[in-house]
Amino acid sequence: MTVTLINCCPDLDSTKISRSLHPGLPCFSFPVVSIAAPNPVAVLDWGRTRYEPARLAQEALVAERLAGTIPDTFVFTEHEPVFTVGLRAGAETHLVWDAARLATEGVEVVKTNRGGDITYHGPGQLVGYPIVSLATRQDLHAYLRFLEQVLINTVGTLGLAASRRPGLTGIWVGPRKVAALGVAVRRWVTYHGFALNVNAHLPHFAGIVPCGIAATDGTVTSLHAELGRTLDMTEVKTLVAREFRTLWPAFLPSAPDVPANHAKDAKL
Repeated sequence: MTVTLINCCPDLDSTKISRSLHPGLPCFSFPVVSIAAPNPVAVLDWGRTRYEPARLAQEALVAERLAGTIPDTFVFTEHEPVFTVGLRAGAETHLVWDAARLATEGVEVVKTNRGGDITYHGPGQLVGYPIVSLATRQDLHAYLRFLEQVLINTVGTLGLAASRRPGLTGIWVGPRKVAALGVAVRRWVTYHGFALNVNAHLPHFAGIVPCGIAATDGTVTSLHAELGRTLDMTEVKTLVAREFRTLWPAFLPSAPDVPANHAKDAKL
């Protein structure tokens, strides 16, 4: 299977988002790679983005997927430094740094509409946003386990043995968390997704209680820290995309062209 990463929006901003609603513009072209797969998935690479414009772009893709005008689509990006506060009660209390420290470190704080607690995004961290239909398998918990398996397989290929922890989302190397997950769904089309610490700047995680998990229960790590080398981000993207597209047909054997309009909106 050949996976091609298409860099559609290397400098995504709000101007490009509003312009990109026109179907002829490249930010919202959706080339499908390796169409021979039973459930073809378009793979897009937005490059480096600020969080809020990327969130708005995700929502535009969700609308397109609900309308049936695009296929299931997998977006890669790396965000500028940001703490995102999820919908879990009390998530904002897990922000440690004050406004002065945030300004010094150059980290934004943004409230978001995904599930989960507070987390960090920044350069060197690979963020994946699958915009896919779960109309034929309406199970968000199973979908989270699917994303975890994609990441476990990916880091295993790179030489790192990761696993799940009972009662917690994400993937772990012992007590150290290497990837976080937080998803939302609108009428069974997913958005948000995962954040895999590849070459991430780990000191920024000191500004929060990551995912609300106390340091006594777990810490944060990266592929760089665990493997002792800097990883090529393009290689990691290619492996993640390959694993996703390999496992997707078995997880969702017969995704429809147009998702069913079930009145389901949720965040996990």
